[in-house]
Amino acid sequence: MLRRILFIARKDLQYSLREKETLLWVFVMPIVFFFFIGTVMAGFARDPSRKDAIALWAENDDFLVAQLAQRLEERGYAVVRPQSEASFAAASRRLRLPPAFADSVQAGRPVQLEFGSSQEGLSLDYDDIRVKRAVYTLLADIIVAGEQGEGLSESSLAALDARPRALQVQVESAGERRTPPTGFSQAVPGIMVMFTLLVMATSGAILLVIERRNGLLRRLAYAPFSRLEIVLGKWGGKLVLGMVQIAFAMLAGTLLFKMDWGADLGMVFLVMLAYGALTASIGILLGSLARSEGQAAGIGVIAANVLGALGGCWWPIEIAPGWAQKLQLFLPTGWAMDALHKLISFQTPPGDVLWHLSAMLAGTAILLAISARVFRYE
Repeated sequence: MLRRILFIARKDLQYSLREKETLLWVFVMPIVFFFFIGTVMAGFARDPSRKDAIALWAENDDFLVAQLAQRLEERGYAVVRPQSEASFAAASRRLRLPPAFADSVQAGRPVQLEFGSSQEGLSLDYDDIRVKRAVYTLLADIIVAGEQGEGLSESSLAALDARPRALQVQVESAGERRTPPTGFSQAVPGIMVMFTLLVMATSGAILLVIERRNGLLRRLAYAPFSRLEIVLGKWGGKLVLGMVQIAFAMLAGTLLFKMDWGADLGMVFLVMLAYGALTASIGILLGSLARSEGQAAGIGVIAANVLGALGGCWWPIEIAPGWAQKLQLFLPTGWAMDALHKLISFQTPPGDVLWHLSAMLAGTAILLAISARVFRYE
């Protein structure tokens, strides 16, 4: 029985590798998408040690200007004092203070600060929050210094800074930091997972439809092969094709995009082996149910894109809403991506992904059993 299964698997793999479309989507398009998606995702990464420059314009250098500059630096800014109006106007972030800023505040006169930025969207909102926090922190110190009867001066603010705060927040590690992967660390595993499903659900399924239409499967019905042997043979051929695609994607990701697969490379490959087995069984089931090549291609492309998006292949699922993160755990792409993130990005023990392996292997067995029942020779 095993010999007949291997014979069918070998022939199926040989036929698949002769198709130019299959070679294109197995060896070429993943690299293109690695580069494109990885480059786009790299823009989402933010170095917490990097400080954004902000130009601070004040006609007089007094102690309140220095205090405000200090508060801005505490909010993650690098304060720049331009020497001319032209330099100030050219800055991407600008905060203008009114003339006689300290005198006006000490006299209790209202003052208005003008903040300008060339940022847009969320970056602008983030700047707005940080600048307001710096200003309101300084305002709170001014109010406290005035209420304590010490008068507003450089020494009173310095004394206030030196005092222990009545309300403090103690921060300590609650476990290993879980920073969502970005750039190629997200794109390479994500595109690999999605394209494996895409190839299995399109090329793998279409091949079965073509063989049924051309009468090749009907000929197998007259050969000494059982229905289960044919299904397992076809599944084995697609599994090998999927593993070739996965191995090539991992190699290309390592050599071309400096992908780090973490300390548990063996478990990563085992996860992808289980995922390859699951996607191969999806291709067999779809090929058994589809009535035409167009139907198989359409369902396969839509399913791969929808499952890829919801499973965390396009972006880190960790930045998605809570309901999306829960939904991911019910999807085959989500099982693979969650396991890969745990092993590669979060460095969790290999035992944490055993349930992912169990789910994928159970899904493979169930889909193969269904495929054996619905498999059609013509």
